[in-house]
Amino acid sequence: MNKSSITETSDSCPLLHQRLQSYEAEFSPLTGKQPGPDGKYMLDVDLTLTENHLYLLEDTPIGFCIKGETDGHHDILEFYIQPELRSNGRGEQLAHEIFSRHKGPWQVRQIEGAHKARNFWRRAIHNYTGGLYSEEQLHDPYWGPVTRQRFTSL
Repeated sequence: MNKSSITETSDSCPLLHQRLQSYEAEFSPLTGKQPGPDGKYMLDVDLTLTENHLYLLEDTPIGFCIKGETDGHHDILEFYIQPELRSNGRGEQLAHEIFSRHKGPWQVRQIEGAHKARNFWRRAIHNYTGGLYSEEQLHDPYWGPVTRQRFTSL
């Protein structure tokens, strides 16, 4: 595996915003979002209130993780790895590193229809916790039906 690194970045980082646009475009069939007149998608999260991480391969950004806090839980708000790099464990590596940096209760949610994302998170969380996590279906006021996993990082 080539050298990778995870770096915390500011809410105004152009590289983060470029990756976020790819993420929003990929999820647009599920979210119904359309780009605005400037060709950009609106973001659902206020990046000034979150911890933002770029995932670099060599020196090239290949993904990101936006971490927030919700109801006393660390929360993965947005997460993305370039599609062509998803099958080699890089996403799980990023997720596990973020979980390890922040001990305590966690939650991760996926919107309805995001089957690949749900399967990824089940596998990543199972491998991180040894299967010690809970999963439930619930209704989110903003997103509608979501799947939520909860666990504790020790």
